[in-house]
Amino acid sequence: MAEHTNFGRFAKAALERNWKLKRNDIGPDARLAKWGMTFTTKSYEIGEIGHFCIMRLKALGGMMKMETVIFAPTGADAPLMNLDWVKVLGKETLIAELYDTQLQPWPEEKQAEFKKIAARDIDLEDRVNEPHWYDSIRYSCSYNKSGKGVSERFNRTGQAYIGIYCAQLSEAPACDGEDREEKRRKVRDFAGHLYEEGGQAVNMLTKLFGKETAERVILQHMYGV
Repeated sequence: MAEHTNFGRFAKAALERNWKLKRNDIGPDARLAKWGMTFTTKSYEIGEIGHFCIMRLKALGGMMKMETVIFAPTGADAPLMNLDWVKVLGKETLIAELYDTQLQPWPEEKQAEFKKIAARDIDLEDRVNEPHWYDSIRYSCSYNKSGKGVSERFNRTGQAYIGIYCAQLSEAPACDGEDREEKRRKVRDFAGHLYEEGGQAVNMLTKLFGKETAERVILQHMYGV
């Protein structure tokens, strides 16, 4: 059985082909542990392009693992992207979601590159997804699948989504001045709604470490706003 690919390391290497990354000093928030749950977080600035975050969670003595990779561009007019991999008791879930935070419409041919990747896994189980506040801005080329014995396929798909995203980011129109401020506002609005509306990860962070820490981790470390 294939081992899980370290998506954070893969994404960092992909970004470093085009930009110099500056790691942020996030102090004690880099490792938060309580009740057998450990969150480790690294965040970077992607040159003048935006923010990049890698978060990992281990719980239940290692029976539950999660890896989250976030791309939050504010200096380039590209969508925001979250990629989550979760493994619980042998069942894996891969979620790669792209959100409309652009100033100009995202070309259909760009979206089609991701749809082509997702189509290779059409036989895999769709993850049951409850309605969310961000449904209206989540692109249909996003990916949300679960299964057992699918590590190799999830590795391939996750790497493909990251690779295509980084390639498109390198070609995205630059945002300066007022455009950059507007892009930052859109990312801030997304992160703020994510915190305010809650969810499994947000609620867990809040319960374990308090509202102030959860808000700082989500807005500042995860999304750079």
